[in-house]
Amino acid sequence: MSKRFAPLCRRTLLSAAVLSLAAVAAPAWAQAPIVIKFSHVVAADTPKGKAAEVFAKKAAELTKGRVKVEVYANSTLYKDKEEMEALQLGAVQMLAPSLAKFGPLGVKEFEVFDLPFLFSSYDQLHKVTTGAVGKQLLAKLEPKGIRGLAYWDNGFKSFSANTPIKLPTDLKGKKMRIQSSKVLEEQMRALGALPQVMAFSEVYQALQTGVVDGTENPISNLYTQKMYEVQKHLSLTEHGYLGYAVIVNKKFWDGLPPDIRTQLDSAMEQATRYANQIAQVENEKALDAVKASGKTTVYTPTKEERLAFKKALVPVHKAMESRIGRDTIQAVYKDIGFKPDSL
Repeated sequence: MSKRFAPLCRRTLLSAAVLSLAAVAAPAWAQAPIVIKFSHVVAADTPKGKAAEVFAKKAAELTKGRVKVEVYANSTLYKDKEEMEALQLGAVQMLAPSLAKFGPLGVKEFEVFDLPFLFSSYDQLHKVTTGAVGKQLLAKLEPKGIRGLAYWDNGFKSFSANTPIKLPTDLKGKKMRIQSSKVLEEQMRALGALPQVMAFSEVYQALQTGVVDGTENPISNLYTQKMYEVQKHLSLTEHGYLGYAVIVNKKFWDGLPPDIRTQLDSAMEQATRYANQIAQVENEKALDAVKASGKTTVYTPTKEERLAFKKALVPVHKAMESRIGRDTIQAVYKDIGFKPDSL
């Protein structure tokens, strides 16, 4: 080989080597994003639905596209009876089930949140969800293959039916839809009602056809699922709380790169602040919309009527001590200053 061609040859080989290295590195550069399937059972325009979308957006931003969160709203991927098993099997990576869903899973302590008239404000509630008790409850999910990330508010529940609801006796004999929760079953029995456990996606049709007579929901659920169309009366009892725990498949979460987990934790913190800020606003807007529809008569119980509901329902706390655990209930009482004997 002539000397004048040697530099050209070397340049050609060097270029080939660079191209070869680039070809090896290309798959890493063009690596597909990590996909997180986030399934939930409520409408996209509820507090939970909107917060899930905020999380998806923040996750994409903070990871610079390395994570893609696919949100499946309104039971389009799994119904609430199926989603927990799907998470444990790894068929879906993230859920935000209501807190009542963990009782059937074996973590009965979460049913403390179902106790009627336990919380009188969001501030009280957040003392528990952001405090030691809330963290201890999430930790109990770990042996089930689940990592708890955050608590999201929905709101305070009110009763609806096709007949007026002013006093506890007005629900006697009524078939009332509930989530799967022994506390909620006991609550309905304390009112003389007949508890009917039913998937959230089935409630509208059940109300429409008379399979059940009524239900309990935060107003945002009542409105976005159009239950107000098939319920003539709504009583603003605000007797219980409905919230969610955002959870992930533990094996999937632990397998993520540490920097990705840190970025997703930050995205979840931002989504949680958003969720808990809008919950009350969304319920107020939904109440205005229900009133404006003219299809449901909205009633606000008097102080005396509300006290009658409290007296009927607070004994449920004592009745459920053996299930939830007295220590858990007392820890919540201490956090919020609740005194069951002060009614």
